[in-house]
Amino acid sequence: MRKRALEEIAAELGGRVLSAQTLAGGFSHETVLVTLADRRVVARFGGGDPAVEAAVMAAAAPFVPVPDVLLVRPDALVISYVEGTPLGHVLNRGGRPAAMRALGAEVGRVAAAVRSVTLDRRGFFAGTGLAVKAEPPWSAQLAGVAEWCMARVPPDRLDPDTRRRWIEWCARHAPALTVADGHTRLVHADLNPKNILVTATAGGWRVDALLDWEFAYSGSPWADAGNMARFGADYPDGFLAGFADAFEADPYAARVLDMFALSDLVTRAPGHEIADLAAGLIRAWVRDGVPRTLAS
Repeated sequence: MRKRALEEIAAELGGRVLSAQTLAGGFSHETVLVTLADRRVVARFGGGDPAVEAAVMAAAAPFVPVPDVLLVRPDALVISYVEGTPLGHVLNRGGRPAAMRALGAEVGRVAAAVRSVTLDRRGFFAGTGLAVKAEPPWSAQLAGVAEWCMARVPPDRLDPDTRRRWIEWCARHAPALTVADGHTRLVHADLNPKNILVTATAGGWRVDALLDWEFAYSGSPWADAGNMARFGADYPDGFLAGFADAFEADPYAARVLDMFALSDLVTRAPGHEIADLAAGLIRAWVRDGVPRTLAS
């Protein structure tokens, strides 16, 4: 744990560290819950540019719940601690399909509001002003990205034939993205149950915060729907159906957009749990076809 950095952060916030605990969940960064004398904060080290992520959160804040940004350092982003239960924990516990459908609908409603932020072009953010580095159409990129990634997959994760067929599969389905090429909305790009905090209330479910915006970019919001549906086979009955109804994405295009992320995920080093799960999906999609719905 970064003891000196945490002490510096506490001093900048006008306090001192009483305790610190590393939190699970981040694969590209270290997340630490820091208890100060007067409050708890979360410090995130590593990953993308903290200043750009803070700017993205500021743009999203009028439309969706996000933590408050307390401090931006070259090495860390410090945000407020938000009470709530990780959505993944709730889904792991399960529940009645009706309750899970209501939960999915609320998560879908909030997640869909991310698209309220409109940018001037598609692509990735170049600075804190959220200027966008223009990208070619996604439909023109998918096959090339898949080919580049498959050349970098650890050999024990996917066999050569599966890699070759995945590249062909991406090329075959890429035209489905022409309907999304013109979208220039904010995309969270890591919308999954570990990055969403929820609370059960007397009136239903409440989304407390969307976390971890470091991968956000300008593009099609349907990519967030594909991200949420990626490992949906493990969700309890009802959740994805509720999410899909509320989010209102083109389900096929959402799945094809997620082929970018699947291609990238399997390049991770051996032993990476999520990369191995992504490899299983690639094998299944090559065998059975790309799903045409979010809830399947």
